[in-house]
Amino acid sequence: MTSYDQDYQRSITDPNHFWKEKAQILDWIKPFTVIKNTSFHKEDFRIKWFEDGELNACYNCVDRHANKTPNKTAFIFEANELGNARSISFKDLLKEVCKFSNVLKSKGVQKGDVVTIYMPMIPEAAYAMLACSRIGAIHNVVFGGFSASALASRVDDCDSNMIITADASVRGPKTISLKETVDVALEESKKNTVKTVITVKHIGSKCHMKEGRDFWYYDLAKFMETTCPIEPMKSEDPLFILYTSGSTGKPKGVLHTTGGYLTYVAFTHKTIFDVKENDTYWCTADVGWITGHSYGVYGPLANGTTSVMYEGIPTYPDASRIWKIIDTHKVSLFYTAPTAIRSLISQGDEYTQTTTRTSLRILGSVGEPLNPEAWQWYHDVIGNGKCPIVDTWWQTETGGMMLSPQPHGMNLKPGSVDKPFYGVKPELVDNKGTIIIGKGSGNLIIKDSWPGQMRGIYKDQDRFFKTYFSRFPGSYSSEDGAKRDEEGYYWITGRVDDIINVSGHRIGTAEVEAAINNHFDIAESAVVGVPHLIKGESLCAFVILKAGSLKSNSIKGEVMQIITRDIGSFAKPDTFIVVPSLPKTRSGKIMRRILRKIATGDHDNIGDISTLSNPRIVVKIIELMDHKG
Repeated sequence: MTSYDQDYQRSITDPNHFWKEKAQILDWIKPFTVIKNTSFHKEDFRIKWFEDGELNACYNCVDRHANKTPNKTAFIFEANELGNARSISFKDLLKEVCKFSNVLKSKGVQKGDVVTIYMPMIPEAAYAMLACSRIGAIHNVVFGGFSASALASRVDDCDSNMIITADASVRGPKTISLKETVDVALEESKKNTVKTVITVKHIGSKCHMKEGRDFWYYDLAKFMETTCPIEPMKSEDPLFILYTSGSTGKPKGVLHTTGGYLTYVAFTHKTIFDVKENDTYWCTADVGWITGHSYGVYGPLANGTTSVMYEGIPTYPDASRIWKIIDTHKVSLFYTAPTAIRSLISQGDEYTQTTTRTSLRILGSVGEPLNPEAWQWYHDVIGNGKCPIVDTWWQTETGGMMLSPQPHGMNLKPGSVDKPFYGVKPELVDNKGTIIIGKGSGNLIIKDSWPGQMRGIYKDQDRFFKTYFSRFPGSYSSEDGAKRDEEGYYWITGRVDDIINVSGHRIGTAEVEAAINNHFDIAESAVVGVPHLIKGESLCAFVILKAGSLKSNSIKGEVMQIITRDIGSFAKPDTFIVVPSLPKTRSGKIMRRILRKIATGDHDNIGDISTLSNPRIVVKIIELMDHKG
């Protein structure tokens, strides 16, 4: 802790010197002389890092490692079906990325063009991203579970002129046609900017190919050279756009640039996972999300780390799959989401008992708060009681980790995201912007810039400032709530719009969910607020029982006792309903806005549920609510 405290203080008091030193984790074509040039104030608003430097992200992630350690494994690709794994060395990765780059150039892609990538979790997805960064194109990765309408809206918003896809993806027992979805999206597109569709033949599905527009990737690649020059990029040149959810309006195209972003994700990855030369690392996130960008592709590759890429789902062919992959490939660093952890808890410990997981050294969590019970299971069962857990908080907008334990030397507290990362200045404020000193809870804001920060909303800078900097002037508003203890450790309490005011008490739904999940028989829960005539708002809890648990009338009462114990009687839900599953996106995110609609009886305005992994559950939950009366 002494080392952390000293380094953190240095990063805050002398950010220029600190980040000049840390940016040497990369190779620069033209060294920078200006480090930090930022202001969050409207009259001179700007966010620039290393602005006069030049570099190339692909070179830093691929070429320099291919030159130094050509035979080291960059990716271990574990296919959906058992016994179908293969390794890709840095030398081979360089050849594949160069071929992909040459394919893009042969179809007219130039520096600054936006290329949309709509792919399964296969190596070609990473090749495509890196190929874009190699030639200076901006990639816009759209998660392969999104609908045609969602894809079309994102393509139109960024004026993309090319889509890279695959014939289909396989996830567990399901086959999902991607090329077909692209075809429908282009029919729905209002702008018709896409002139070329390149399709990777992944499983051999038949596809409609429109002459002059559609091309099979490997038919083009077989004629391409395995070398391609890199495009020098200014530090503030765009690297990618990634759209956040549009559940409350038009999707936001979060824009990240090259130098600051790559410095930040490389440094955070290396530091928080204590990366060693011989580590095998696995981030389970899909490349369609920011975690897949920052800690599935760019961060680990910049550090020359061997990474696992898995095509399938955690429970295929059974719930031991994840743990068997860890044993097979000797994974030492593992980074996954609380949703996955809780779903595997619900399957029972017998699936872990066929594996040892002795290779694991550090466990990570990302995406939403990790409740203490899940933290303890992750630590005791999966990590065999010996692995530190780095429970990280960050966002698409932040680019990389913001609050997290350091794996050694910090006092880990279950459920806490611990302390800020170097250079990050968090504060808690009330709704009027008054800073909360010491122990307390409130809105989580960041008082100063960091290199990985988003640079804007694509083509909408007014919305960028209004969304993130207008509510608390001079600060970045995360729109998350948090609490802090007397030692300065942070807990994330959920989105600000998930802070429920019950009879004057501000209650974080994540906090209530954590308490509910402490019950032995409950695998997962989701809590939402609903209007209440007397209290203003009341809580409605949807809970999933663990496999094999008997539905008992005593569970509700026992849960209420736990909530009273952990939070207080004021946090007890008025409505408590057992459900077989929760509405989730294909990435595992619980769609609480749908649950709010159900809880309030607003069934006619639930909206599009086609992007859910289990859309039928919505009807089932409505039936259960109606039956409950």
